Amino acid sequence: MSRVQIDATLVRRLIAAQFPRWAHLPVAPVPRSGMDNATFRLGDDLSVRLPRYAHWAGQVAREHRWLPRLAPHLPLAVSEPVAQGEPGEGYPYPWSVYRWLEGEPATTGSLADPRATALDLAGFVTALQGVDPTGGPGPEQSNAFRGVPMGDPRDSLAAEARVRPKLEALKGTGLVDTGLLTEVWEAALAAPAWESEPVWIHGDLDAGNLLVRDGRLSAVIDFGTLAVADPAVDLLPAWKFLPARARDVFREAVGADDATWARGRGWALAGSLPVPADPYFRQDPARVTAALHHLEQIVADYRREAA
Repeated sequence: MSRVQIDATLVRRLIAAQFPRWAHLPVAPVPRSGMDNATFRLGDDLSVRLPRYAHWAGQVAREHRWLPRLAPHLPLAVSEPVAQGEPGEGYPYPWSVYRWLEGEPATTGSLADPRATALDLAGFVTALQGVDPTGGPGPEQSNAFRGVPMGDPRDSLAAEARVRPKLEALKGTGLVDTGLLTEVWEAALAAPAWESEPVWIHGDLDAGNLLVRDGRLSAVIDFGTLAVADPAVDLLPAWKFLPARARDVFREAVGADDATWARGRGWALAGSLPVPADPYFRQDPARVTAALHHLEQIVADYRREAA
């Protein structure tokens, strides 16, 4: 999997060649750019987002097609595509210009009222699920197969072929109770599948894709994993963002039944398993600390439900 090198100089050349009306605007990388896409601020009111890998290139057309249709139905601001760029200047993929959304990446500690945030987030998820899904994209490679059924063999975050080796690698490290984590995972696999019609999902409601202003949730960004699928994956923030005291508020407001909750917990586990040899975690020890905290929340919730 070849990663494209992207810097501000390349972005300036692309803007000058394809959107000269913005060529005079300054270009600067955002403080925390994503792993799959590089993001730059363009002047005061715009941002530029470019896929780093070929298999994410399909996200560009998907966001440009669907976000304008979804946005009017959603209670929070979302990414607004302004222009779609084409390959050029040595860069091989389509790319996007978006309206800049004010706000800071959310953290649990930045919330003025976690219960109110749980209701706001549940309102967003519920509204998204309520939009007519006709013609929407199902799980596919360019949205990382988010929302596939548990146990599906496709190469999603929650594929057995990914999760089991991570659990095995953690045995003997002393970092986690792999026996309990295995129970959580097997409960997710055993949970009844989603039997209703598939619905719209964001697919990656991590804290980094949530913005806050003055302690309140203000926007949801990065819809690259947008799909029409099983909604369990959009329960991720219950364990990876919201504090425990707000978790039940979120669950009740979003209306998750036991089976969907168990599958959502499986997705959260799959996305929180640190592997000691994984460069993603070795390059930033804080990621391990965060992942272990998420796993603690997942296990505590599972044990409380099983009691």
